[in-house]
Amino acid sequence: MENILASLCGTSPENPLPVWAHGSVGHCFNQLTLNVIPHMILAVVSACFLGTPRSGSGMPCRPSWGWRIATSFVLAGLFLVDTIPATISQQELGPVYLEVLANGTAALTWLVHGFALLMLCRSIHGFTRGPVALTLLTLLPLPSFIITLVWYCQTGTAWSPAHPGASARFAILCLQLATLLAYVVGYLFPTVGRQDFLSINSSWQQDQPISEPGIPVPEQQRVAEDGESWLSRFFYIWMNPLMKRGYQQKLNQPQDIYLLPRQLQAARVYSPHHAQKAVRLLSVLHAAFGLRFYTLGLVKLFGSLLDFTGPLLLNLLVNFMESRQEPLSHGVLYALGLFAGSFLGALFRNQFSYEMHKMMLMVRAAIISAIYRKALRVNSTSLARFTVGEIVNFMSTDTDRLVNFCLSFHELWSLPVQLAITLYLLYQQVGIAFLGGVALALLLVPINKIVASRIMMNSEKMLKHKDTRVKLMTEFLCGIRVIKFYAWEKHFSTRINACRAKELEKSRVVSYLDAVCVYMWAALPVVVSIAIFVTYVLLGHQLTATKVFTALALVGMLILPLNGFPWVLNAILEAKVSLDRIQQFLELVDQDLEAYYALDSPSDTATAMEMRCAAFSWLYPVLAHQVASLHFPLQGMLLGVVGKVGSGKSSLLAAITGELIKQGGRVYVSDLEQGFGLATQEPWIQFTTVRENILFGREYDARLYEEVLEACALSEDLNILPAGDKTEVGENGVTLSGGQKARIALARAIYQEKELYLLDDPLAAVDADVANHIMRKCILGVLKDKTRVLCTHRTEFLEKADVLLLMDNGRIVKTGTPADILPLVEAFPKFKDMDKRHKDKASNEEGQEEAIETEVKESTQNTNLIYKEEEKKEGAVALQVYKAYWLAMGSCLAISVLFSLFLMQASRNISDWWLSYWISSISQTSNTSVMACSASLPTPELLLFSTAGLVSPIQDLDNTPAPSNGSVDVNFFLIVYGSIAGANSLFTIIRAFLFAYGALRAAAVIHNRLLQRVLKATVTFFDTTPTGRILNRFSSDLYCVDDSLPFILNIFLANIYGLLGMLVIITYGLPWIGLVLLPLAVVYFFIQRYYRFTSRELKRLYSVTLSPIYTHFSETLSGLNSIRAMRATKRFELENQLRLEQNQRCLFASNTVMEWLDIRLQMIGVAVVTAIAGIAIIQHQKQLGNPGLVGLALSYALSVTNLLSGLIASFTHTEIMMVSVERTEEYTTDIPMEPQDKSVQVPADWPSQGLVEFQQVVLAYRAGLPNALDGVSFTVYPGEKLGIVGRTGSGKSTLFLALFRMVELKSGRVLLDGVDSHPHLSLACRSRLAIIPQDPFLFSGSIRENLDPQGKRTDAELHEVLEQCHLWDAVTQMGGLDSKLGERGKNLSVGQRQLVCLARALLTQAKVLCIDEATASVDQKTDQLLQQTIRQRFADKTVLTIAHRLNTILDSDRVLVMQAGRVAELDSPAHLSQKDGSLFQGLLLSRQQ
Repeated sequence: MENILASLCGTSPENPLPVWAHGSVGHCFNQLTLNVIPHMILAVVSACFLGTPRSGSGMPCRPSWGWRIATSFVLAGLFLVDTIPATISQQELGPVYLEVLANGTAALTWLVHGFALLMLCRSIHGFTRGPVALTLLTLLPLPSFIITLVWYCQTGTAWSPAHPGASARFAILCLQLATLLAYVVGYLFPTVGRQDFLSINSSWQQDQPISEPGIPVPEQQRVAEDGESWLSRFFYIWMNPLMKRGYQQKLNQPQDIYLLPRQLQAARVYSPHHAQKAVRLLSVLHAAFGLRFYTLGLVKLFGSLLDFTGPLLLNLLVNFMESRQEPLSHGVLYALGLFAGSFLGALFRNQFSYEMHKMMLMVRAAIISAIYRKALRVNSTSLARFTVGEIVNFMSTDTDRLVNFCLSFHELWSLPVQLAITLYLLYQQVGIAFLGGVALALLLVPINKIVASRIMMNSEKMLKHKDTRVKLMTEFLCGIRVIKFYAWEKHFSTRINACRAKELEKSRVVSYLDAVCVYMWAALPVVVSIAIFVTYVLLGHQLTATKVFTALALVGMLILPLNGFPWVLNAILEAKVSLDRIQQFLELVDQDLEAYYALDSPSDTATAMEMRCAAFSWLYPVLAHQVASLHFPLQGMLLGVVGKVGSGKSSLLAAITGELIKQGGRVYVSDLEQGFGLATQEPWIQFTTVRENILFGREYDARLYEEVLEACALSEDLNILPAGDKTEVGENGVTLSGGQKARIALARAIYQEKELYLLDDPLAAVDADVANHIMRKCILGVLKDKTRVLCTHRTEFLEKADVLLLMDNGRIVKTGTPADILPLVEAFPKFKDMDKRHKDKASNEEGQEEAIETEVKESTQNTNLIYKEEEKKEGAVALQVYKAYWLAMGSCLAISVLFSLFLMQASRNISDWWLSYWISSISQTSNTSVMACSASLPTPELLLFSTAGLVSPIQDLDNTPAPSNGSVDVNFFLIVYGSIAGANSLFTIIRAFLFAYGALRAAAVIHNRLLQRVLKATVTFFDTTPTGRILNRFSSDLYCVDDSLPFILNIFLANIYGLLGMLVIITYGLPWIGLVLLPLAVVYFFIQRYYRFTSRELKRLYSVTLSPIYTHFSETLSGLNSIRAMRATKRFELENQLRLEQNQRCLFASNTVMEWLDIRLQMIGVAVVTAIAGIAIIQHQKQLGNPGLVGLALSYALSVTNLLSGLIASFTHTEIMMVSVERTEEYTTDIPMEPQDKSVQVPADWPSQGLVEFQQVVLAYRAGLPNALDGVSFTVYPGEKLGIVGRTGSGKSTLFLALFRMVELKSGRVLLDGVDSHPHLSLACRSRLAIIPQDPFLFSGSIRENLDPQGKRTDAELHEVLEQCHLWDAVTQMGGLDSKLGERGKNLSVGQRQLVCLARALLTQAKVLCIDEATASVDQKTDQLLQQTIRQRFADKTVLTIAHRLNTILDSDRVLVMQAGRVAELDSPAHLSQKDGSLFQGLLLSRQQ
């Protein structure tokens, strides 16, 4: 190297590159470092801009651009001209080759630069001044010019006629300087007036719709990454505008994010594999992405190999500092090598990770789309094997696992490679002794395995307890009204707390085992290295410092692959399982309509549809539904289908739409492409507005739309809804009553204007007048020209049908006119009562609808969204939240955790320092450079530091006689080192256990506070907050607090301490480094702030756009029949694609932000390493500096990047987890509470008579809502039976809420036996009254618990009550009082649940019973028995009944008619029914029609 330089510069090999010669800067140094290198940098950066795409706006270039381009080419020419005098007048100014090299480089550079400017001028940058960096780089060669100029003046060769060559070059130099100046002036010129800029903008806007590929899109909708220059791609400069928006908090919806690059857009991604027959998912993915996947492997390989350069060069550099003999140029080369290695390694790693993420996005899009399309095409009968939940899981969990496999696969081959290299190097160092340590490491593997399996076992149990607790919470929230009515909060809170205790117990075991794992992980390097040393000494060798360091470093390298491997294998196995599951789903049989339907029409052309001798089944083996022939001779007829429950009416419709498996015969439907208008029995409603539900993807046609609404009797309902037809209905239409759902589904079918309509009992859920209306206006009105198949139980509507089919047991028993068939239907024995039941159901439907409407009314006044929007906290997590967590843990405990962390970090750094001290003392005692030849200083943490003395195996060490006191020294140093390491591991274990204990304590405290608040919240709170939202606090938020938060917080704290320790060591070793660290710290601070703001917003947007994919998917699955029958599959596929694309946009941006941060941190790391190396060399030249400390500082510096990125990542994660604490805190402080006061005493037997008085009661559900009760006054005397009636929303149920004090009164009083049921008495008051609520609420548990949660009654009492409610037989069948009821009592029929609630009320033996008339689900006979029981058991008690069927209250003493929250009439039923014009009479008449 020296010789090459010397011959180029014409200097002596001893000092080839003199910095200072003859009183000025050395000419060779000037040309090479100040001229050639800056020009090369400028050339490389300019070349990066050569790929900039042209913009299509065709705007002319600004004059300033032209000026700069011209000057660039002039400069290139001048440098070329300069070579002529240089070669002619040789040696006057320096060696010829040097001049040619310098001028050639410069000329090439300016040519490249000129072309780069040309490209930039034609791109989007043409409107601006172009990149600032590029212009700054053109100034880099300036110092060289000036130095040369000064030299000319000093030597006086500038204008001397004696030296014509030199004079010519001086003139050229002046021209070069002038041209460069002209270039800079051209840059500073104003480029474009504001006005021009606006006109350019407007021209963009006009071109927008045409959008040729090159037209720049306004910033938000920019396409990511495409058409960017290399520089921008490597450093993600194209992300900067987005980062800025994120920092300004302008990223509020997915539209604010860049569009995906072309190759990632969903439509492009899954085009490779359209539905081929039985296709292996893996092979398809391999064909589509294989090549790219393997080439990325190469990038990873380069990155991994470059990782080894750091330690090797570090080792050489420390040797160089030790030896004092090596020439300086070696040191400079090592430093440059360190820089280049770490820089390129960073680029490779970063690009690998970025491209890998892009690849994973493509795989994800492909799999999700494939699953969705499969679900749309698959045969329903085979789809039935999977539940909806399972299929949605394929899309979420399983897809994620498959996608993660992409990363694991590359780890799978790269970890063994690292392991092999490291083991080989260890063998080079300590020979066969390394096996001792490796054996120990392998011994720990089974121990780890045992601990891990115990952790798995316990966490499974913990999750089981957690599930039970969440289930209990769900029941508690669903039945909150009933629980409050009966004052059972105590009972439930003990049950929930018992579950929580079990859960925490398992959680405790898991945490402590985790702590053991952490400890073993931290202690492993120390233990293994000690084992190696012991073996080495026992084999009779002499330990030396070099050996110790190198071995330690290598052991540190071993640990990572050893620890990582089990995880990688685990991920790969999981991916395999998921792949098989998805594969199984993709192999289901598709619906094959060509094979199903006969394509040629039968003889007579007008046939709408026919089946001949067709047999169908739901599943392959099952006995077929035999459906005899059926034939529609002409279009436009109405075919009725009747038959008892389960006779196969719905199956017949399914057979027509092709959802069954055809086993024989032929099916013909005219006009198959168009599909069917289908209204299913369980109406399917989408989670969107009412209008969208009805339009179902068709254009809005006002006339048709109005007609359809009128026909389906929806006009009035839409007027009630808060935002008319723009009201959002919840998932599965939760905010609508059953009747409304059925009618919307019917309206949707009609709006589609198909030829053939299949209506499956659309009249079941509506009351009689509406049913008449629909029959008249819709089925016989709007649809009169279409072919209609109507299945229904309401035979009275079928008299107008053209043909009736009578079905029984899956066969068509008889076909004929209504006159023939209807008498037979009546003759079906079970039918009579079914029909009657249906009539009841009809009258009672109004009741149910009414109830639902009151609910909706109460909650949706003046908003069109049912619930309050969940509050999303903006910006960073407040300090309050951290404080809350700190207090939940306990200050004392929190402080001790921090202190133990400090001790642990300190002991670790001291042990490293001790090693460096050992090195220094050795190199002082024996100045044999052999001994110190590989003095490098490792830390167990450091990744690859260390591939230490690695390459030049130090075999010859054994031959050198060690100094006599060497062994003593080595022993002494080793003992001290061992004891420091021991202390470190002790602190580590203390810290691990303290932290685990503290986290558990915090989790327990937080849950208790949350539960106590929620138990005491008012009913209004539960009405306005969706159950899911409260449950979320108890499930996922608490899971974060229990599990994820401690894990991340632990890492975060360790990172902070690690970083501090590192800074202390580096500045201690090289104080001068402070000059570099301070500006870098400022840069780091700003980068991480930018990153955190943007990343937080993007993560939020990602989760916001994720749920629509799953919601849409599960919605699609539940409405599959309708979607297919109406031929909407294409549209749904497109919708899925759009939703997926939105989500992928957010995910892509979020991943890229990580890479944006990563490359910047890597560069900070590179800067630190290079700075340390540079400073070390300078110190070496000045004879300062301690090689041991420099080695220590550098070895730490090599891991700086990992620490910095770890710190940001863990901090961001901690913030995200802290949000859970914030959300739980919000509930522990902001919930409206019921007044709690225990001091007021009431007599034990109060109310003893049962006198109820309302005095001027005024009540509103919430501030700002109209009064639900408006000055109600009435008295109910002891023992009186009062019936309460009124239209929907007249305030009937509200009377009960006021009586039970569930809602605070605005004014007025409610008296019981003359005592004001003051708010403070609410709990006492509730437990003394009995109520049978409208919807029967049972919780899981035994029948005994349901009847008597507090366990106060004897078995005999329970038995007696069940007898009276006609339940005893059912209970004995189930297995007695202790038999379980299942979730919400699902083991009983709805009617039986109602009876259990009655039994509960009978047990309370209260003087006042309130019945919210809900014998809806009970047949006539049971209903009469019930009425009888109530009369007998409550003969002497006060009974208030809200009636939905008037016949139940006709025998009551008095009737109270409510209207608009006021008492309208109060008198005996007989009087009121006689009185003309009374409201009661009106109600009676309307019911009788």
